[in-house]
Amino acid sequence: MIAGASSLGAPRIAMLGGTFDPVHLGHLRSAVELYEQLTLDRLHMIPAPQPPLRGRPQVAGAERLGLLKLGIGDTPGLYADGRELNRAGPSYSADTLAELRAEYGAEARLIMALGQDAFSRLADWHAPERLFALAHIVVIARPGYSAVRSPRLGELIGQREVADASTLMQSPHGGLLHLTLASSMAISATGIRRRLQQGDSVRYLLPEAVEASAVARRLYQPGAYEADE
Repeated sequence: MIAGASSLGAPRIAMLGGTFDPVHLGHLRSAVELYEQLTLDRLHMIPAPQPPLRGRPQVAGAERLGLLKLGIGDTPGLYADGRELNRAGPSYSADTLAELRAEYGAEARLIMALGQDAFSRLADWHAPERLFALAHIVVIARPGYSAVRSPRLGELIGQREVADASTLMQSPHGGLLHLTLASSMAISATGIRRRLQQGDSVRYLLPEAVEASAVARRLYQPGAYEADE
């Protein structure tokens, strides 16, 4: 078992996926607060090569993973996990959760964290019922966003919602928790890319190491994209 806040019981493990194109302070602050509020042992931040329901990332996966590692630095509990970048074709969260479940064991409290916008489309994901069979889902509130719950999503959720983290952690998987973080930051990766392309400042939007690397290597300048192999 990984030593950590819950080392006396079943390990508490979460995954936070995304394009991280590029990783910014909003992503990282959310990850830190998830780690603290859920008393996690480890939070895997997992860049996706090609999310099935989103457009193509602007920068290749290896570059985004490198920026993520720079952004995380020595932050306790956060781990830059590049496993999905080695897959061919679309990247499915259910497959990643299955791998994590095999690694951490049947009793681990396994969590998939996602934003409200992604949660609103959950019923359209690949094998959505399998997600709950493998993990809990924690939905992070997004500033200024009001999710619309479709009938299909309501049917998928059923009676899974719980009121707090302590109730969620009573079982290894199958629950749903809506979580409001203390420092919700409305930072847009799209806006950051636009600013980098235009040569405008991104100071205090990105970690300094990420900003320095992206600017020095001109990762978000026109023509800089190299497709993932």
